[in-house]
Amino acid sequence: MNHLSVNYLDNYLQHLTFERGLSTLTCQSYARDIKLLMSLVENAGLKNNSVENNNLALVQNTQIRRYIATLHSRGLSGKTIARALSAWRGFYDYLIHQKGFTQNPVMGLRAPKSAKTLPQALSVDQAVKFVDIQGDGLLDQRDHAILELFYSSGLRLAELVNLDIDMLDFSEGTVTVTGKGNKTRIVPMGSHASDAIRLWMQRRALIVIDDKNPKALFVTQQGRRITPRAVQYRMKTWAIKQGINSDMHPHLLRHSFATHVLQSSQDLRAVQEMLGHANISTTQVYTHLDFQHLATIYDKAHPRARKK
Repeated sequence: MNHLSVNYLDNYLQHLTFERGLSTLTCQSYARDIKLLMSLVENAGLKNNSVENNNLALVQNTQIRRYIATLHSRGLSGKTIARALSAWRGFYDYLIHQKGFTQNPVMGLRAPKSAKTLPQALSVDQAVKFVDIQGDGLLDQRDHAILELFYSSGLRLAELVNLDIDMLDFSEGTVTVTGKGNKTRIVPMGSHASDAIRLWMQRRALIVIDDKNPKALFVTQQGRRITPRAVQYRMKTWAIKQGINSDMHPHLLRHSFATHVLQSSQDLRAVQEMLGHANISTTQVYTHLDFQHLATIYDKAHPRARKK
């Protein structure tokens, strides 16, 4: 990979981190997408012998179109390609303003559309069965608190693992989380989640906590902050134990939370705020799930809904 290109990427990531204040996870995502672009450019054999510039400056609109076609042929979804194009577009904007590039070859290009898929959600009975873990072991009580909080508050995985004890307010029944773009929001914490967390904190007090994260809410038996991968593994394990026939993952509980709250309240704005969506269009996907629920009720209740 071209040495100058790597330097440009390092400079850009520093810009995203320190000037724009983007999270580590977001910067890692940008880095992956831009390294993909550099790989495509390198494989295309574009060369530039200029000392001041590099092969990124040679990329034209037509080359980006070919890269889109290449990624599409590899089976990447339209959403994934759109994310990559967004990263590339932002990178070239930076190169124009900071490194003397003269054009942005990504401007005006869009990813191919892919079929819309609705997020899966557990039924209410399935969700309750899944999170209602019984057991007195340390990991049992920790995992019970994690699952209750996931379902109670609709948190993202990164938000949950980064929780500290002082982010909880038991008197108000709320938890303060830092979401995408380092945006902070306060979400309700249900009574079941609150009770499970209190029990877990009694067990946590007996663990020697790692000095690096002394306030971490969810920790391992060794006292280290729990990792996202560990949560994913534990959820799949509990899905089997609890008899939930589903490909269990953290976002499934988030989807279930949103769907069940919307079914009960019909308040899309409230669900948007609790989920931390910047745009309500992101939240509106749950109205399709809710419509399926309402359609079932209609078929059962309305005298003219269907033929007898």
